[in-house]
Amino acid sequence: MNYDEIIKKLKSLANPKNLAGMARFGINSKNTLGVSILNLRETAKQTGKNHMLALELWDSGIHEARILASMVEEIDKISEKQMDSWARDFDSWDVCDQVCMNLFYQLPVASKKCFKWAVKKEEFVRRAGFALIACLAFKNKKLTDKEFLKFFPLIKKYSNDERNYVRKAVNWALRQIGKRNLALNKAAIKEAKEIFKISNKAARWIAGDALRELQSEAVQRRLKKMKIFVRVKTSSKKEEIKKISETNFFVAVKEPPIRGKANRAIVNALAEYFKISKSQIRLALGATGKNKIFEIDFKNGF
Repeated sequence: MNYDEIIKKLKSLANPKNLAGMARFGINSKNTLGVSILNLRETAKQTGKNHMLALELWDSGIHEARILASMVEEIDKISEKQMDSWARDFDSWDVCDQVCMNLFYQLPVASKKCFKWAVKKEEFVRRAGFALIACLAFKNKKLTDKEFLKFFPLIKKYSNDERNYVRKAVNWALRQIGKRNLALNKAAIKEAKEIFKISNKAARWIAGDALRELQSEAVQRRLKKMKIFVRVKTSSKKEEIKKISETNFFVAVKEPPIRGKANRAIVNALAEYFKISKSQIRLALGATGKNKIFEIDFKNGF
């Protein structure tokens, strides 16, 4: 579909009844049609990726067309200048968050933009900085814990911003980092306790809400049970473990794949790597294959 056909379709899908509900959630009703995200995703699937079309849709100024633009944009064709321009155009929290979730988090400069946008005074540009941190935390599996720890000073510094859409994004970033893994959970809880000491209403709300979730039984239970995917090399000249991503590892062991010797060696290597007991590791899938899934129960952490 071309630009005119898409705009015509969006207008045909307009639902005035949805506008009232969107307004109750603080969504800007200016140039808004009330088209559902589900319909936008279906339209994006039918349309395919198209950089020039994405630019046209964004320039239309129509609320849903801008969300759709983030779904059809070509990742390898978007520039930093375009990212900054779109961020300055944000006038509603949902457009901001959808663009970050659909598009911006995938770009190599995403972390850089978090720092750049978070210091801006404009409410939705600053929100974009923290919303992007949140999206990276739950969508980018390759970033290391060290890279997320760098965001904590930024979160603490702007936790005193009492503007609603900023404080909620700061809170979102802190919570998502703390739900990424057990190590970051401990770090986020520690940071939240420091933020709670700040004599500021927004800071205390951000920290208090984050602590309730990050220390909850549900979050702790999920983080202490982890599945990892392991690519194995047996009969190797040297033993090694390489962390490919948050839940993907490469493990080489000297033992051959005979009578479970290699699997036991892998368990030993993982136990040493995570500094836990071998009894906390269970081979869940792939007993005889090179690709295996292990379940790890961290119990009291690692």
